[in-house]
Amino acid sequence: MKQEDAGIRFLYQTQVGRFFLKVLTLPCFSKAGSVFLNSRFSRPMIDRYIKKYHIDMEQYEKRDYTSFNDFFTRKRTKATPDYTASDLISPCDGYLSVYKIGPDSRFTVKNLSYSTRSILRDKALAKSYEDGYCMIFRLAPYHYHHYSYVDFGTVLRRRRIEGILHCVRPTACEHFPVYAENSREYTILRSEHMGVIVQMEVGALLVGKIRNTHSQSTAAKGEEKGYFEFGGSTIILFARKGSVALEERFGNTMDTGIETEVSIGSKIGSCLQGESHGN
Repeated sequence: MKQEDAGIRFLYQTQVGRFFLKVLTLPCFSKAGSVFLNSRFSRPMIDRYIKKYHIDMEQYEKRDYTSFNDFFTRKRTKATPDYTASDLISPCDGYLSVYKIGPDSRFTVKNLSYSTRSILRDKALAKSYEDGYCMIFRLAPYHYHHYSYVDFGTVLRRRRIEGILHCVRPTACEHFPVYAENSREYTILRSEHMGVIVQMEVGALLVGKIRNTHSQSTAAKGEEKGYFEFGGSTIILFARKGSVALEERFGNTMDTGIETEVSIGSKIGSCLQGESHGN
């Protein structure tokens, strides 16, 4: 994992930094940042960003970008990997860590314990994932920030939860329960091959906006669900007991916080339930 930026360490590990953090997480500051990043005045940031994170622009559409956010939400042109109906695929580019959800519906991220109930804000829904899996995909600045559905299915419910925007970098996790505090959106999907799953998007520091563009009642595997605007971002996938079998490489690091880099559409396991069922 890359070493934390000095700015992130300053914000989360110093008294002065935490003072500024309170200001940075105010909604008015986020809105002001959004205005700037969507303006032509932010265009000089693009070249610096590409160089800093060694982004291969050959993978993306070739055009002039009107703002930094226009660049950040760019579309990829290369084809996604092939997969079968029974493959569990990654919804995005990112770093994946996997946790088994115990009887108390809690899992650990960077020495902090998180409640499935507090993330979902739904006691009954959280309980239905006991003994299942929680998969956390952390997107780095250089990753592609569009994401897709992991299976075919019917949308049962969508929910948006307002919250405080924090950075999702590991340093932030050491000081704040970021996944319980950040704004987030999730979709409950009755999938064809995994039963009922939850796919959640988590916002982050500064802009960190979630743009879920898919509004239909049905979803297709690999179909774009939405994208993140500038700001670190995370996707969380909840799968019920017996619905998936993860590849061995993830089982070997389960519950340790160790992350494995994955790409959108790549196979990370197998679906076990065939036709959709369950409530």
